[in-house]
Amino acid sequence: MVGWQGLGGVPPTALVLAGIVSVQVGAAVATHLFASVGPGGAVTMRLVFGGIVLLVLWRSALRIERRALPVALAFGAVLALMNLCFYEAIDRIPLGMAVTLEFLGPLAIALAGSRRWIDPVWALLAGGGVFMLTRSDGQVVWSGIFLALAAGVCWAGYILLSAKLGERTSGGGGLAIAMAFGGILMMPVGIVEAGTALLQPAVLAAGFAVAMLSSVVPYSLELEALRRMPARIFGVLMSLEPAVAALAGLLVLGQILNFGQWAGVVCVVAASAGATRTASA
Repeated sequence: MVGWQGLGGVPPTALVLAGIVSVQVGAAVATHLFASVGPGGAVTMRLVFGGIVLLVLWRSALRIERRALPVALAFGAVLALMNLCFYEAIDRIPLGMAVTLEFLGPLAIALAGSRRWIDPVWALLAGGGVFMLTRSDGQVVWSGIFLALAAGVCWAGYILLSAKLGERTSGGGGLAIAMAFGGILMMPVGIVEAGTALLQPAVLAAGFAVAMLSSVVPYSLELEALRRMPARIFGVLMSLEPAVAALAGLLVLGQILNFGQWAGVVCVVAASAGATRTASA
C-alpha cells in the first residue's frame, strides 16, 4: 500500500490511539445517517466506499492465489455481517455499551486454548463488566444487547479469518477484495432499506466520511504501527477501544452511561488488556 508520508516520525503508540479514535468517531458519525438510510444503508456505504478506496490503494497487490480467494470472500461476508449487527446494535443501545459487548469476541479468542491460572480471573472480570453494563436505571433494550454480542461473535471470526488471509496473501490486496465483496453483499440490503436516499449528495458525503474514518484511516495507521511495535503491546492498546467508544458516545452523541455502566466498561477493558498481556507473555 502507498505509505502515508510523514507517519514515520509519529510514535506507533500515537498511531494506534489515533486509529481507535478514528473508528469510534466514525461509528458516532454513522449514527447520524440512520435517520436517512438506516443501519443497513450506512453499512453499505461504509463497505462500498471503503472497498473502492482500498482497491485503488492496493491495486498493485490485487493478484492473489486461487487458494486465498475463498478465504477473502468468507472474510468479506463476515465483515459485512459484523458491521450490520454492530450498526443495528448502536441504533438501539449506546455506542460505548455496544463496543464493550462486541469486544467480548476478541477477548474470547485471547482466552481460548490458554491454560494460564489467571485466565478465569479475566473471564470473571469480563462477566462482571457485562453484568454491570446491562444493569440500567431504565429499560434495557435486549435486542441491542444481543446484536452487539452477535457482532462480537463475528469479530472473533474476523480475527481468525484475518490470520488465515494473512498467511495466504501479502500486503492489503486480500483485505481490499474482502471489503469490496462485503459491500456487494450489503448492496441489496442497503437499497431495500434506503432506496434513492443513498444517492443524496449529503448522504454520500457522510457515507464516504464514515468509510474513511471507520475503515481506511484506522487500517492504515494500525498497519504502520504494527511495523514498529510488538503485537503484544498493540493488543493491549487496542483494549482501550471500549473506553474510547464510551467517550465518543458521550462527547459526540450525548450518550450518558451511569456509574455502574462505566465500571462495566472499565472491567472489560481491564480483562481484555490483562488477557492479551498474559497470553503474549
